[in-house]
Amino acid sequence: MTTEPNAPVDEVDDLPEQMQVRHEKRATLIAAGLEAYPVSVPVTTTIAQVREQYPDLEAGHETGDVVGVAGRIMFMRNTGKLCFAQMQAGGGETIQAMLSLDRVGEDALEQWKALVDIGDHIVIQGEVISSKRGELSVTADKWFMAAKALRPLPNPHKPLSEETRVRQRYADLIMRDTARTVARLRPATLASLRDSFTKRGYTEVETPMLQTMHGGAAARPFVTKSNAFDMELFLRIAPELFLKRCVVGGIDRVYEINRNFRNEGADSTHSPEFAMLEFYQAYADYNDMATVTRELIQEAALAVHGSLEFELVDGGTRDLSGEWDRVSVYPAVSAAVGQEITPATPIETLRDLCKAAEISFDPKAVAGKLVEELLEHYVVEHLTKPTFVIDYPVDTSPLVRDHRTTAGVVEKWDLYIDGYEAGTGYSELVDPVIQRERLVAQSALKEGGDVEAMQLDEDFLRALEYGMPPTGGVGMGIDRLLMTLTGLNIRETILFPLVKPE
Repeated sequence: MTTEPNAPVDEVDDLPEQMQVRHEKRATLIAAGLEAYPVSVPVTTTIAQVREQYPDLEAGHETGDVVGVAGRIMFMRNTGKLCFAQMQAGGGETIQAMLSLDRVGEDALEQWKALVDIGDHIVIQGEVISSKRGELSVTADKWFMAAKALRPLPNPHKPLSEETRVRQRYADLIMRDTARTVARLRPATLASLRDSFTKRGYTEVETPMLQTMHGGAAARPFVTKSNAFDMELFLRIAPELFLKRCVVGGIDRVYEINRNFRNEGADSTHSPEFAMLEFYQAYADYNDMATVTRELIQEAALAVHGSLEFELVDGGTRDLSGEWDRVSVYPAVSAAVGQEITPATPIETLRDLCKAAEISFDPKAVAGKLVEELLEHYVVEHLTKPTFVIDYPVDTSPLVRDHRTTAGVVEKWDLYIDGYEAGTGYSELVDPVIQRERLVAQSALKEGGDVEAMQLDEDFLRALEYGMPPTGGVGMGIDRLLMTLTGLNIRETILFPLVKPE
């Protein structure tokens, strides 16, 4: 078997047969003085540009327009004097390549038949025409190898499993229109969000990803170490405390689109590494922020779908139009369990209700946590339409202002869409004395073994002591926003989600 110089023969021999054949073709290319991976190729026009220029070319028509187009071979059919191939660009656009004996010559045609495989990147140089069947084509005068594929493409008639799509996103992007669409939908969504914030006078900032203490959310952090400073550091679980410092400093409308890391479980709605949007507005409350959040999501839907009612990947539909429903935590739980539940309900009663519903819970959990467990069990999975669940227990919300009229709850909402949490909003706690009390209580929980409890951040408290105006804040997962706009699970909306090595 022919191999390239210095290539271990036994390594090639151990490959599957199809890959061995492709390695042989690569070696043959090189031996013939051709390049399997040239540094540049004579591309003059993209496939998309050709299609845009000739959207309705009549069957059998010749344009006289000579182009050099590049693409990956997705299908090919070789006959005696005429060869056909479907070339696909990165965006999924396709065009037919036609190679005939009279135009490319015998040597070039035989090399095509002998050396080109499905999956190869090819450049075709020739005239744009419409075939006798009316298919837009480039009839080749010359062809060039742009990149030899040593691994066969997946079977186009056998859909990739979700596991394979996640692990081999490159193959997924080659084979599926949906994968390419979702990859492009994310930047379009982010562009819409940034445009929406600019129109509202917000300033985008960047805050530290490596932090000396974790805070801003109840979550278990990833821990690392700085050799330079010889100290323990945490990967950011939320940018909240730094964004609030910005508000203290006078940036009244501020936002950040960032990467967060939480050392927790992974499932269809959770990823250990995820993209988060957080934004804060001085002189606003949680009602104002609910309105802004709804408008941001609706504007993103219009930007990527052109409508507030659109089709999901699974064929279902989503309607994000109009005002969105609101339900309160304690009345919703009360209706679900058939008895009145209030912030004063004894914790033993809540434990009994959780046990009766076979809800597992931490024996050390505070009362508010049990109320939220009951909410998750009975209520949220039925919230398919966009719904703001409002007024949460105070003991699970250490960074939120007490409700202005109802004792024992705070001015917080969680936005649920299709049964999952899409975002959360607060009337922010800005009183440094009460905030210190809350964080001291969190520190006590941490000392008691609660790995999600926040740390006492003295610098953050010092910032609040300079005076923070009344402020509303929101955290919204970008990946979950993509779930809302597509109907996909979170692993499908993240281009390269974290997975265990094979």
